[in-house]
Formats: sequence, C-alpha cells, structure tokens
Amino acid sequence: MICRYCGTEGLEDSCSFCGADLNIERPKLKEFVVLEDGEKSFNELSCFHTYDLLVLLRLVRKERTKAYDLMLTLKKAGKSPEIDQAMVNYSEEQYGLYTKRMKVIEGILIDRMGYKPQRVDDKLLAKLAERLRKE
Repeated sequence: MICRYCGTEGLEDSCSFCGADLNIERPKLKEFVVLEDGEKSFNELSCFHTYDLLVLLRLVRKERTKAYDLMLTLKKAGKSPEIDQAMVNYSEEQYGLYTKRMKVIEGILIDRMGYKPQRVDDKLLAKLAERLRKE
C-alpha cells in the first residue's frame, strides 16, 4: 500500500514515515445531498466531503429559517382558538432540532476549515467546485 500523504511505499496499516492511518478513507463527493442527511450522527456526518457538508448546511439553515417563521406565526396567532398549544410546542421543537443539526454541521466545518461560513451561497459553492475539478 502507498501512503496517500507522503507517498511512502510498501506499507500495511500505518505509514512508517508520517504515521498516517492507511485504513481511513478520505471523504468522497456524493451525487446529491438531501435534508434528511442532516439527521445522521456526528460520526456519519464527519465522513461527508466538505463540499457536501456546505450544501447540507445550506439546506438545514433554510429549513431552520422556515421553522422559525412558522414558530413566530403560531405564537402570534396562539391566542386564537384554532391554534392549540401542541402545535406551538411542535414548531418550537422543530426549530430547536434544526438549530442543533446546524450547530453539529458548523462544528465539523470549523474543525476542517477553521471557520464556519456566514453564508453558503452559489458563489462559494461554485468556487469550491472549481477547486475540486482542478485537483
């Protein structure tokens, strides 16, 4: 086996030169990422490619915003008899879940990139995709 980091040849489990574990696979780009991927565990998400994590962060932030808007609307309309407290509680729960999912993804990105992007827009994703094509 050849070390992916330093190029040392004739290795089995770890590199004798740099100490890299050779049994760990590098993250690969997925064909597509869906919002439900945000429900995966930390260990599963940490195996995602950085580009895929950015796309997922964008999806989760969008859903979090929708959940926040719904929560505010229900709280304002909460005094009306058609809106029961269970619906308001559910909207608050959803907002809390999306917030936690967002923080997990941001934490992984901070570990990899050293920061969390304020905005994940088409420009950022296009720039990263271009870099990936060059490698």
